[in-house]
Amino acid sequence: MKNYHINIFYSEEDGGYIADIPDLDACSAFGDTPEKALAEVEVAKAAWLKAARRAGKPIPKPRYRPVIYQASR
Repeated sequence: MKNYHINIFYSEEDGGYIADIPDLDACSAFGDTPEKALAEVEVAKAAWLKAARRAGKPIPKPRYRPVIYQASR
């Protein structure tokens, strides 16, 4: 499938790691470790894409790239 950028960061407020996919509105997940957050957001991505297809909604192309990624290319 498409290669969407995934952000993973520690949230003091939540006491764990958050992973999100900026190109997919409200697609995020939580984990006790960065690896668990990544695994959970992969599950969330699959569910997000499946729901969008079923509803006939457009699937956005991967576009988001953080500034640091753009500078290193």
